[in-house]
Amino acid sequence: MPRTAPPRLLDRLRAACRTRGYSIHTETTYAHWTSGLVRFHHRRTGHALHPERMSESDVAAFLSHLALERDVAASTQRQALCAIVFLFDHVLDRPLDSLDLTRATRPRRLPTVLSLSDTSRLLGALTEPPADLIARLLYGSGLRLAEALRLRVKDLDFERGSLTVRSGKGDKDRLTMLPPSLAPALRKQSDYALDRHRRDQSAGRPGVYLPYALARKLPSAPHDPAWQWVFPSPVLSVDPRSGLRRRHHVSDSLVQKAVKRAATRAGLRARVTPHTLRHCFATHLLESGTDIRTVQSLLGHASIKTTQVYLHVTQSAVAAVSPLERLAA
Repeated sequence: MPRTAPPRLLDRLRAACRTRGYSIHTETTYAHWTSGLVRFHHRRTGHALHPERMSESDVAAFLSHLALERDVAASTQRQALCAIVFLFDHVLDRPLDSLDLTRATRPRRLPTVLSLSDTSRLLGALTEPPADLIARLLYGSGLRLAEALRLRVKDLDFERGSLTVRSGKGDKDRLTMLPPSLAPALRKQSDYALDRHRRDQSAGRPGVYLPYALARKLPSAPHDPAWQWVFPSPVLSVDPRSGLRRRHHVSDSLVQKAVKRAATRAGLRARVTPHTLRHCFATHLLESGTDIRTVQSLLGHASIKTTQVYLHVTQSAVAAVSPLERLAA
């Protein structure tokens, strides 16, 4: 039984992702779902079926299988759908007209949000650099973890008190606030990153990674100080695309583990992740009277409906008085 899609197909898929400047994470995810589509039909029919010969009903059967038999979340099914639509649009040149599939249900979930005092305790318990500064940036600027890790030196504007998020979710750029209290630490971190870059250059190491199209347009940019990661990794790693051994940014797991340890030290009972700090940023802004449209812009939400979930967090627990309190009175 084939464990992946045909190698040539995956090579074409990866090339299409790189031509469009997609991240290595997106490329890997799209390859995973393409292989999953092929494996599903091999198990279903007993023989290999190349996606070029699949009908729209074949594709719909796989996506429905994810919802009905694997019981995946709606977001997971949507991710698989995006990958397969990309495959048919940009690799096979066979756009899918319509798919009659069973949609995974999407139950309403309220985000975990810490109180101001619990947030302060969590941040106070974070003492491991650079995870401590990254966590403060997630809370102070409302960044996603990947957005913070991918910051480059040129994205920090200390004079205006802002930072630019490049190619955020939906491949969009946006501006958000750079808290004045973080400016000294971020300046020091940037100086550290540039000093690390100078030593790498002296050692003859390759420059920083740039998306494929950008690397062709700006061949000198990988060696330009402005393009260096703000949070460079302490170790070199092999770039899976080029095979070059170069310095990437710090890993997401470093921050995730540090936040988990800090939550334990702070005695927090809620399940806390780095993304919790982004939820806290939005909710605490709304609680302090910030206009929801402003919060939407800072978070980079395409729809105000996405931002409105934080209104439910701020209102649901305080809108009424429990009848138990009347008995106590």
